[in-house]
Amino acid sequence: MDGDAAPRTEAPREPLTRRRLVTRLLAWHRDAARDLLVRSAADPWQVLVVEVMSQQTQIDRVGRAWRRFVARWPTPAALAESPTRDLLAEWAVLGYNRRALALREAARRIVADHGGAVPATVAELQTLPGIGPYTARAIAAAAFGLAVAPLDVNVRRVTSRLTGIDPASRDLQAAADGLVDRGDPRRWVNAVMDLAATTCTKTAPRCDVCPVRILCATRGPFETAGPRRASTPFPATTRWLRGRLVALVTGAPDGAWVALPDRLGTHDRAAVHVAARDLEVEGFLELLDGRTRVRA
Repeated sequence: MDGDAAPRTEAPREPLTRRRLVTRLLAWHRDAARDLLVRSAADPWQVLVVEVMSQQTQIDRVGRAWRRFVARWPTPAALAESPTRDLLAEWAVLGYNRRALALREAARRIVADHGGAVPATVAELQTLPGIGPYTARAIAAAAFGLAVAPLDVNVRRVTSRLTGIDPASRDLQAAADGLVDRGDPRRWVNAVMDLAATTCTKTAPRCDVCPVRILCATRGPFETAGPRRASTPFPATTRWLRGRLVALVTGAPDGAWVALPDRLGTHDRAAVHVAARDLEVEGFLELLDGRTRVRA
């Protein structure tokens, strides 16, 4: 023998089936699950609020805002009667305030059309304002145990890599639905989300430690698509500025006009005024001679 180590060989790929995927994925998830406050959502309304809040917002930023929100408005009926001022004040830390108004309109629709109970089918959920195909499936899986896969960018990426189906293909939804654990769809979705966040990432996926690597049609190694761009600090974003501006206005007495500040954080007077005008156009604020207030 010449003392050289034997070359490492790749185990042959196993056929991708729901049973194989669920067994490997959920075994991994027992120890790898992220500790997220929003996963304590206990009823369909709480789940719906989580999913609307997490649209365009990182899930780990939603927890505290979600807990305050559902404590204040624990049912659709409670939110349906909320004043715009109170709603925007509670939502200010999240940004994208139109989601708040859509959520209130969804609550009103639930009260008017569904007797105050969140509807339990994907089709009915999609009729609610602000609830699209992804959000409807996320609610259906988490709140009602329906075996449907919510294809956000993360679940889409993992499913596409596992199956080899193009992420833009219409066939991907049916393929993903076919892989969902029938016994616990909510846990399956959480596990796929956590796999996407920690292992099957967009760039430089960690295929060497992936628990479902042996089932994957496109298992690595992957090459990164060039260096990552440095992310913009949140306080430097327009989203932060809009949130602070809404918080400033809703913190004043009801109906009172507030002078627009010359600066908010790193944002100068021009940026403040642009943000205020945008909020006026969107129907949240009124402007008059350099002052603003919540639109009645």
